Amino acid sequence: MFNCVARLGWLDRMTQFKDKAGKHKERASVGLYTYPVLQAADILVYKATHVPVGEDQKQHLELTRDIAQKFNHDFDAPAFFPLPEPLIQGPGARVMSLRDGSAKMSKSDPSDYSRINLTDDADAIAQKIRKARTDPDPLPETLEGLEGRPEAKNLVGVYAALAGMTSQQVLAEFAGQGFGAFKPRLVELAVEKLAPIGAEMRRLLADPAEIDRVLAAGAERARQVAAPTVAEVKARVGLWAG
Repeated sequence: MFNCVARLGWLDRMTQFKDKAGKHKERASVGLYTYPVLQAADILVYKATHVPVGEDQKQHLELTRDIAQKFNHDFDAPAFFPLPEPLIQGPGARVMSLRDGSAKMSKSDPSDYSRINLTDDADAIAQKIRKARTDPDPLPETLEGLEGRPEAKNLVGVYAALAGMTSQQVLAEFAGQGFGAFKPRLVELAVEKLAPIGAEMRRLLADPAEIDRVLAAGAERARQVAAPTVAEVKARVGLWAG
């Protein structure tokens, strides 16, 4: 139904589609082209008002707002769908590669040392942070001093996110110290915060039946929340279930 609300011009402007399709967008699949509309449905079927997203997903949320606004207008329902706002704030909103501070941390990077996987154990987490790329200069006193130092800025941001601090607070604690002093503290913090997550994930992965049970229970709860919205949308556009 949202495919009949969204406009080609809106989808043509989607940066991620243009990046993935390259110069030959006519060879790309329709599924890739309309994927942002599916994302909009995933958000609006629950009438979400705020969505935690990375900076690179902000454009998709803007499309979601456009779809919601046009549906509300076209079907004379001014406040039926909310116009969701992005939640992009604080350290950790955009975590960069451990091997290249100018590139986003990604599971598609060929180097496993570029990222921390949530299934990594304590030893793997520690080793990756120890090998993370840095520079020879000590940490500055202010955020301005991190400009032009992408790897340093990234590791300070990671520490801040894990510790529940601001990047400025981290600098206040470590100003003047080199990475020889900073990295061991970051290793300790990352292992403390992330290793338990990895342990729980490995436990779940070893028990597929438990995963299926959790997914089924979650799907049923989601279905109960979504069903009234789907029913009313069908009624408003002139379709009827069953």
